[in-house]
Amino acid sequence: MAETDVEFGLRDLLGLRDPAAGLFLLILEATIVLYMVRNFGQSPLIPAVTALVLLAAAGVLVLVIPVDPLPWPATVFVAASGPAATAITAFNAESGWSKQVVTAFAASYVLAVLVLRGRLGSAWLGVGGVAAIIAFVGVVSGLRGAVIAGSFVPIATVAGVSLFAVIMRPTQRSLRLLREESAMRAAAEATMAAENGERNRQLARLDKVARPILERIADGVELTATEREQCRLLEAELRDGLRAPQLVTDELSSAARGARSRGVEVVLLDDGGFAGVPRWVRQQVIEAATKELDAANAGSVTVRVLPMGRRILATVLANAPTQDRRTEIDAAGTVTVST
Repeated sequence: MAETDVEFGLRDLLGLRDPAAGLFLLILEATIVLYMVRNFGQSPLIPAVTALVLLAAAGVLVLVIPVDPLPWPATVFVAASGPAATAITAFNAESGWSKQVVTAFAASYVLAVLVLRGRLGSAWLGVGGVAAIIAFVGVVSGLRGAVIAGSFVPIATVAGVSLFAVIMRPTQRSLRLLREESAMRAAAEATMAAENGERNRQLARLDKVARPILERIADGVELTATEREQCRLLEAELRDGLRAPQLVTDELSSAARGARSRGVEVVLLDDGGFAGVPRWVRQQVIEAATKELDAANAGSVTVRVLPMGRRILATVLANAPTQDRRTEIDAAGTVTVST
Protein backbone atom coordinates (compact mmCIF):
# COMPACT_ATOMS: atom_id res chain seq x y z
CA MET A 1 0.00 0.00 0.00
CA ALA A 2 1.35 3.41 -0.89
CA GLU A 3 2.62 5.56 1.92
CA THR A 4 0.87 8.92 1.61
CA ASP A 5 1.71 12.25 3.18
CA VAL A 6 -1.42 13.35 5.00
CA GLU A 7 -1.56 16.65 6.81
CA PHE A 8 -3.77 15.22 9.54
CA GLY A 9 -1.85 12.12 10.65
CA LEU A 10 -2.66 9.39 13.10
CA ARG A 11 -0.51 11.16 15.66
CA ASP A 12 -2.94 14.07 15.59
CA LEU A 13 -5.90 11.71 15.79
CA LEU A 14 -4.43 9.86 18.79
CA GLY A 15 -3.28 13.04 20.54
CA LEU A 16 0.42 12.19 20.30
CA ARG A 17 1.42 15.80 19.71
CA ASP A 18 0.24 17.10 23.06
CA PRO A 19 1.79 16.42 26.52
CA ALA A 20 0.35 12.89 26.38
CA ALA A 21 3.10 12.10 23.86
CA GLY A 22 5.63 12.23 26.70
CA LEU A 23 3.70 9.59 28.65
CA PHE A 24 3.39 7.44 25.52
CA LEU A 25 7.17 7.65 24.97
CA LEU A 26 7.81 6.70 28.59
CA ILE A 27 5.55 3.64 28.31
CA LEU A 28 7.18 2.60 25.02
CA GLU A 29 10.69 2.89 26.45
CA ALA A 30 9.68 0.97 29.60
CA THR A 31 8.19 -1.81 27.46
CA ILE A 32 11.39 -2.06 25.41
CA VAL A 33 13.54 -2.26 28.53
CA LEU A 34 11.31 -4.91 30.18
CA TYR A 35 11.67 -7.18 27.14
CA MET A 36 15.32 -6.51 26.46
CA VAL A 37 16.59 -7.13 30.00
CA ARG A 38 15.81 -10.82 29.47
CA ASN A 39 18.65 -10.94 26.94
CA PHE A 40 21.23 -10.24 29.63
CA GLY A 41 20.97 -13.82 30.85
CA GLN A 42 21.31 -15.38 27.40
CA SER A 43 23.61 -13.05 25.43
CA PRO A 44 26.98 -11.46 26.25
CA LEU A 45 26.80 -8.11 27.99
CA ILE A 46 28.03 -5.90 25.13
CA PRO A 47 25.62 -7.28 22.46
CA ALA A 48 22.73 -7.14 24.93
CA VAL A 49 23.47 -3.53 25.86
CA THR A 50 24.01 -2.58 22.20
CA ALA A 51 20.65 -4.04 21.17
CA LEU A 52 18.90 -2.31 24.08
CA VAL A 53 20.40 1.07 23.22
CA LEU A 54 19.59 0.57 19.52
CA LEU A 55 15.90 -0.13 20.11
CA ALA A 56 15.59 2.53 22.81
CA ALA A 57 17.07 5.13 20.43
CA ALA A 58 14.70 3.99 17.68
CA GLY A 59 11.77 4.34 20.11
CA VAL A 60 12.74 7.91 20.90
CA LEU A 61 13.40 8.80 17.26
CA VAL A 62 10.10 7.43 16.00
CA LEU A 63 8.17 9.64 18.40
CA VAL A 64 10.04 12.91 18.88
CA ILE A 65 10.50 14.00 15.25
CA PRO A 66 7.49 16.27 14.56
CA VAL A 67 7.27 15.78 10.76
CA ASP A 68 4.73 13.32 9.30
CA PRO A 69 5.37 11.03 7.60
CA LEU A 70 8.66 10.35 9.37
CA PRO A 71 11.65 11.59 7.29
CA TRP A 72 13.41 8.88 5.32
CA PRO A 73 16.75 8.87 7.24
CA ALA A 74 14.91 8.32 10.52
CA THR A 75 12.57 5.80 8.85
CA VAL A 76 15.49 3.70 7.60
CA PHE A 77 17.11 3.72 11.05
CA VAL A 78 13.90 2.72 12.84
CA ALA A 79 12.97 0.02 10.31
CA ALA A 80 16.48 -1.47 10.45
CA SER A 81 16.76 -1.32 14.24
CA GLY A 82 14.45 -4.31 14.77
CA PRO A 83 16.29 -6.79 12.49
CA ALA A 84 19.68 -5.46 13.67
CA ALA A 85 18.85 -5.81 17.38
CA THR A 86 17.38 -9.27 16.80
CA ALA A 87 20.51 -10.41 14.98
CA ILE A 88 22.81 -8.95 17.64
CA THR A 89 21.09 -10.72 20.54
CA ALA A 90 20.47 -13.97 18.67
CA PHE A 91 24.14 -14.74 18.13
CA ASN A 92 26.51 -15.73 20.91
CA ALA A 93 30.14 -15.93 19.85
CA GLU A 94 30.84 -18.60 22.48
CA SER A 95 27.86 -20.91 22.18
CA GLY A 96 26.58 -20.11 18.68
CA TRP A 97 22.99 -19.08 17.96
CA SER A 98 20.85 -18.33 20.98
CA LYS A 99 17.35 -19.66 21.52
CA GLN A 100 16.30 -16.34 23.06
CA VAL A 101 14.25 -14.24 20.60
CA VAL A 102 12.45 -11.79 22.91
CA THR A 103 14.06 -8.92 21.02
CA ALA A 104 11.46 -9.50 18.32
CA PHE A 105 8.71 -8.59 20.79
CA ALA A 106 10.37 -5.27 21.70
CA ALA A 107 11.04 -4.49 18.04
CA SER A 108 7.40 -5.08 17.14
CA TYR A 109 6.28 -2.13 19.29
CA VAL A 110 8.79 0.23 17.66
CA LEU A 111 7.68 -0.91 14.18
CA ALA A 112 4.03 -0.52 15.17
CA VAL A 113 4.67 3.12 16.07
CA LEU A 114 6.40 3.50 12.70
CA VAL A 115 3.05 2.61 11.11
CA LEU A 116 1.44 5.44 13.08
CA ARG A 117 4.06 7.80 11.62
CA GLY A 118 2.84 7.13 8.07
CA ARG A 119 5.50 4.57 7.06
CA LEU A 120 3.44 1.41 6.67
CA GLY A 121 5.58 -0.20 3.96
CA SER A 122 8.83 0.50 5.79
CA ALA A 123 7.45 -0.98 9.00
CA TRP A 124 6.55 -4.21 7.21
CA LEU A 125 10.01 -4.38 5.67
CA GLY A 126 11.33 -4.27 9.24
CA VAL A 127 8.89 -7.01 10.24
CA GLY A 128 10.09 -9.11 7.30
CA GLY A 129 13.70 -8.66 8.41
CA VAL A 130 12.91 -9.74 11.97
CA ALA A 131 10.93 -12.74 10.72
CA ALA A 132 13.77 -13.80 8.41
CA ILE A 133 16.29 -13.69 11.25
CA ILE A 134 14.02 -15.66 13.57
CA ALA A 135 13.44 -18.30 10.91
CA PHE A 136 17.19 -18.56 10.29
CA VAL A 137 17.88 -18.91 14.01
CA GLY A 138 15.24 -21.61 14.23
CA VAL A 139 16.83 -23.59 11.43
CA VAL A 140 20.48 -23.38 12.61
CA SER A 141 19.80 -23.78 16.32
CA GLY A 142 17.13 -26.46 16.09
CA LEU A 143 14.29 -24.59 17.74
CA ARG A 144 11.00 -26.39 17.96
CA GLY A 145 8.27 -25.35 15.56
CA ALA A 146 6.08 -24.15 18.41
CA VAL A 147 8.85 -21.86 19.66
CA ILE A 148 9.39 -20.42 16.21
CA ALA A 149 5.66 -19.91 15.74
CA GLY A 150 5.44 -18.17 19.10
CA SER A 151 8.28 -15.90 18.09
CA PHE A 152 6.19 -14.66 15.16
CA VAL A 153 3.44 -13.46 17.50
CA PRO A 154 4.89 -9.90 17.52
CA ILE A 155 3.85 -9.66 13.87
CA ALA A 156 0.28 -9.49 15.12
CA THR A 157 1.09 -6.23 16.91
CA VAL A 158 2.18 -4.53 13.68
CA ALA A 159 -0.68 -6.17 11.77
CA GLY A 160 -3.25 -4.84 14.24
CA VAL A 161 -1.90 -1.30 14.10
CA SER A 162 -1.68 -1.49 10.29
CA LEU A 163 -5.33 -2.55 10.09
CA PHE A 164 -6.26 0.30 12.39
CA ALA A 165 -4.33 2.75 10.18
CA VAL A 166 -6.13 1.54 7.05
CA ILE A 167 -9.54 1.72 8.71
CA MET A 168 -8.86 5.25 9.96
CA ARG A 169 -7.84 6.61 6.55
CA PRO A 170 -11.38 7.84 5.68
CA THR A 171 -11.66 9.49 9.09
CA GLN A 172 -8.33 11.21 8.56
CA ARG A 173 -9.44 12.53 5.18
CA SER A 174 -12.71 13.80 6.65
CA LEU A 175 -10.94 15.55 9.51
CA ARG A 176 -8.40 17.06 7.12
CA LEU A 177 -11.19 18.44 4.93
CA LEU A 178 -12.97 19.84 7.96
CA ARG A 179 -9.78 21.51 9.12
CA GLU A 180 -9.16 23.01 5.67
CA GLU A 181 -12.73 24.32 5.53
CA SER A 182 -12.35 25.77 9.01
CA ALA A 183 -9.10 27.50 8.02
CA MET A 184 -10.70 28.92 4.85
CA ARG A 185 -13.70 30.12 6.82
CA ALA A 186 -11.46 31.76 9.41
CA ALA A 187 -9.43 33.47 6.68
CA ALA A 188 -12.60 34.74 4.99
CA GLU A 189 -13.95 36.03 8.30
CA ALA A 190 -10.63 37.75 9.07
CA THR A 191 -10.61 39.38 5.63
CA MET A 192 -14.20 40.54 6.05
CA ALA A 193 -13.46 41.91 9.52
CA ALA A 194 -10.42 43.79 8.18
CA GLU A 195 -12.46 45.23 5.31
CA ASN A 196 -15.26 46.26 7.65
CA GLY A 197 -12.77 47.81 10.04
CA GLU A 198 -11.10 49.80 7.27
CA ARG A 199 -14.46 50.93 5.90
CA ASN A 200 -15.60 52.03 9.35
CA ARG A 201 -12.33 53.88 9.87
CA GLN A 202 -12.66 55.69 6.55
CA LEU A 203 -16.31 56.55 7.22
CA ALA A 204 -15.47 57.88 10.66
CA ARG A 205 -12.66 59.99 9.21
CA LEU A 206 -14.91 61.26 6.41
CA ASP A 207 -17.64 62.08 8.90
CA LYS A 208 -15.18 63.96 11.07
CA VAL A 209 -13.53 66.10 8.41
CA ALA A 210 -16.20 66.46 5.75
CA ARG A 211 -19.57 66.52 7.51
CA PRO A 212 -19.50 70.19 8.61
CA ILE A 213 -18.71 71.58 5.17
CA LEU A 214 -21.06 69.12 3.44
CA GLU A 215 -23.91 70.21 5.72
CA ARG A 216 -23.27 73.86 4.81
CA ILE A 217 -23.30 72.97 1.10
CA ALA A 218 -26.52 70.95 1.57
CA ASP A 219 -28.15 73.93 3.32
CA GLY A 220 -27.46 76.07 0.25
CA VAL A 221 -25.27 78.53 2.13
CA GLU A 222 -22.88 80.49 -0.08
CA LEU A 223 -19.33 79.52 0.87
CA THR A 224 -16.78 82.15 1.74
CA ALA A 225 -13.32 82.23 0.19
CA THR A 226 -11.91 80.66 3.34
CA GLU A 227 -14.44 77.84 3.22
CA ARG A 228 -13.72 77.18 -0.46
CA GLU A 229 -10.04 76.94 0.41
CA GLN A 230 -10.96 74.45 3.14
CA CYS A 231 -12.86 72.42 0.56
CA ARG A 232 -9.81 72.34 -1.69
CA LEU A 233 -7.57 71.17 1.16
CA LEU A 234 -10.15 68.64 2.30
CA GLU A 235 -10.45 67.19 -1.21
CA ALA A 236 -6.66 66.78 -1.32
CA GLU A 237 -6.64 65.04 2.08
CA LEU A 238 -9.34 62.61 1.01
CA ARG A 239 -7.39 61.88 -2.16
CA ASP A 240 -4.31 61.16 -0.03
CA GLY A 241 -6.33 58.63 1.97
CA LEU A 242 -7.13 56.74 -1.23
CA ARG A 243 -3.73 56.90 -2.91
CA ALA A 244 -1.49 56.54 0.16
CA PRO A 245 -3.43 55.10 3.12
CA GLN A 246 -0.25 53.97 4.92
CA LEU A 247 1.10 57.52 4.86
CA VAL A 248 -2.01 59.13 6.28
CA THR A 249 -1.28 59.99 9.91
CA ASP A 250 -2.28 63.01 11.94
CA GLU A 251 1.31 64.25 11.86
CA LEU A 252 1.80 63.92 8.09
CA SER A 253 -1.72 65.04 7.18
CA SER A 254 -1.29 68.21 9.23
CA ALA A 255 2.06 68.94 7.54
CA ALA A 256 0.58 68.30 4.09
CA ARG A 257 -2.38 70.59 4.81
CA GLY A 258 -0.04 73.34 5.97
CA ALA A 259 2.16 73.01 2.89
CA ARG A 260 -0.84 73.10 0.55
CA SER A 261 -2.19 76.19 2.29
CA ARG A 262 1.15 77.89 1.48
CA GLY A 263 0.76 77.03 -2.21
CA VAL A 264 2.96 73.91 -2.29
CA GLU A 265 1.83 71.07 -4.55
CA VAL A 266 1.82 67.89 -2.43
CA VAL A 267 1.59 64.37 -3.88
CA LEU A 268 1.48 61.25 -1.69
CA LEU A 269 1.85 57.83 -3.34
CA ASP A 270 1.90 54.37 -1.75
CA ASP A 271 2.96 51.36 -3.86
CA GLY A 272 2.88 48.87 -0.98
CA GLY A 273 6.47 48.82 0.23
CA PHE A 274 5.47 49.14 3.89
CA ALA A 275 4.26 45.50 4.00
CA GLY A 276 6.49 43.57 6.39
CA VAL A 277 8.50 46.66 7.37
CA PRO A 278 8.96 47.42 11.09
CA ARG A 279 6.85 50.21 12.48
CA TRP A 280 9.89 52.31 13.43
CA VAL A 281 11.12 52.28 9.81
CA ARG A 282 7.70 53.47 8.65
CA GLN A 283 7.95 56.21 11.25
CA GLN A 284 11.30 57.26 9.78
CA VAL A 285 9.62 57.79 6.41
CA ILE A 286 6.78 59.81 7.95
CA GLU A 287 9.21 61.99 9.93
CA ALA A 288 11.36 62.66 6.84
CA ALA A 289 8.27 63.55 4.79
CA THR A 290 6.88 65.76 7.56
CA LYS A 291 10.19 67.62 7.83
CA GLU A 292 10.22 68.41 4.10
CA LEU A 293 6.56 69.47 4.09
CA ASP A 294 7.05 71.79 7.05
CA ALA A 295 10.06 73.39 5.35
CA ALA A 296 8.41 73.87 1.94
CA ASN A 297 6.99 77.27 1.04
CA ALA A 298 6.79 76.91 -2.74
CA GLY A 299 7.24 74.35 -5.48
CA SER A 300 6.21 70.74 -4.88
CA VAL A 301 6.82 67.83 -2.52
CA THR A 302 6.30 64.25 -3.68
CA VAL A 303 6.35 61.45 -1.13
CA ARG A 304 6.38 57.95 -2.57
CA VAL A 305 6.55 54.52 -0.93
CA LEU A 306 8.14 52.20 -3.48
CA PRO A 307 6.98 48.64 -4.29
CA MET A 308 8.10 45.71 -2.14
CA GLY A 309 11.52 44.20 -2.76
CA ARG A 310 13.30 47.46 -3.57
CA ARG A 311 16.47 48.46 -1.74
CA ILE A 312 15.02 51.93 -1.25
CA LEU A 313 11.81 51.88 0.74
CA ALA A 314 10.59 55.43 0.14
CA THR A 315 11.62 58.73 -1.42
CA VAL A 316 10.77 62.33 -0.63
CA LEU A 317 11.43 64.73 -3.51
CA ALA A 318 11.22 68.44 -2.71
CA ASN A 319 11.31 70.78 -5.72
CA ALA A 320 11.81 74.41 -4.76
CA PRO A 321 12.58 77.48 -6.92
CA THR A 322 16.09 77.72 -5.43
CA GLN A 323 17.05 74.09 -4.82
CA ASP A 324 15.83 70.53 -5.27
CA ARG A 325 16.35 67.99 -2.50
CA ARG A 326 15.89 64.22 -2.61
CA THR A 327 15.57 62.13 0.55
CA GLU A 328 15.82 58.34 0.41
CA ILE A 329 14.93 55.92 3.22
CA ASP A 330 16.02 52.30 2.79
CA ALA A 331 14.50 49.18 4.36
CA ALA A 332 16.94 49.42 7.28
CA GLY A 333 15.69 52.91 8.16
CA THR A 334 18.80 54.73 6.93
CA VAL A 335 18.01 58.25 5.68
CA THR A 336 20.09 59.71 2.81
CA VAL A 337 19.66 63.32 1.63
CA SER A 338 21.05 64.60 -1.67
CA THR A 339 20.70 67.95 -3.45
